[in-house]
Amino acid sequence: MTITDVEGFLASGVASGIKNNKELDLALVTTEDQQPVPAAAVFTSNKMTAAPVLVSRKHLEVTGGTASTVVLNSGNANAATGEQGLLDAERMCQLTAQGLGCESSEVLVCSTGWIGYPLPMEEVTYGIKSAIDSLKDDQGTTAAKAIMTTDTVPKNTLVKAKGFSVGGISKGAAMLQPNMATMLSVLTTDAVINPQEATRLLQKAVSVSFNCLTVDGAESTNDTVILLANGKSGVEDPTLLGEALIEACKDLAVQMADDAEGSTKTVFLHVTGAKDDTEAELAARSTANSQLIKCSWYGEDPYWGRIAAQIGASGIQFDPETISVSYGGQIVYTQGKAQEVDSEALGKHMSQRRLELHVDLGQGRGESDVVTTDLTHAYIDENMRTS
Repeated sequence: MTITDVEGFLASGVASGIKNNKELDLALVTTEDQQPVPAAAVFTSNKMTAAPVLVSRKHLEVTGGTASTVVLNSGNANAATGEQGLLDAERMCQLTAQGLGCESSEVLVCSTGWIGYPLPMEEVTYGIKSAIDSLKDDQGTTAAKAIMTTDTVPKNTLVKAKGFSVGGISKGAAMLQPNMATMLSVLTTDAVINPQEATRLLQKAVSVSFNCLTVDGAESTNDTVILLANGKSGVEDPTLLGEALIEACKDLAVQMADDAEGSTKTVFLHVTGAKDDTEAELAARSTANSQLIKCSWYGEDPYWGRIAAQIGASGIQFDPETISVSYGGQIVYTQGKAQEVDSEALGKHMSQRRLELHVDLGQGRGESDVVTTDLTHAYIDENMRTS
């Protein structure tokens, strides 16, 4: 269940040689007739912005929010590569357009991988030709595999709504901190929507999904989420489309958390009772990004003291007598003191892959949700490598 299960889209994934291990590393997603359709995108807010992000932004401006194709590579981020990086990103679009018979400005480009290395354009050129030759209407999962870096599994989704569908692929396993994550995602739909409304709906979907995901508090240079809408279903219902986009993006975001580098726990953190939503979000992010707390999750220890101390130091309105902390529905701390618990049930919950953590601050109606992970030895091992 993936992007090519939406009517009217083709995809492919090939090994071009960007990665030296002969793994898939270049993907295409395109309309079946290569004609431009309404498109929208959300990009990283990191001011150290990679060349493909700059090029894709420009192309959407030139076309007024339409595109036919997305070309993506893994193994090289084409970031911190100067003027040559911009030329290479543009060249990727030109090669794709020439092969498909569309305009270069109708092609969007994404890259992910190591920062600071020039793209091997000979390999990229070969890969794009091979990917064009490999386009089919059942290769969405292959495309998802081709954009993986430290991911261990491809991320795919399909949401079926009343008369239309939304499909998606994503990659992302670390540097997962809003906005958005070290991630690329392409979404397809056969719903009818104009570029302006598509942008609004995509921004909203990202804000409650990918932007609610954090693994290590780091933000990438290349983050991109793209939506292509071919309108083939004939269904025009922005409300339903918005709901389907949110469902698809949330599904992909949780898959990314479950596959985060070295993680053994995916934590669904719900903060309520803050003075306002802004303070709730600050409390949630402060908790989710605390190395001490992450280590306790890895150790399957529901130690509330680290959570209360972290939020108390976060600068928000706080009272130790009104905060309560619960895991899996069991309150472990409230009214200023630890609570008696069902140790067997609590231990069973803490041993699961997914943990439910609820913190109520008792200060107001503000609330926030964050999906996060634990911190393990394997995360450190993975990120010791620089080449």
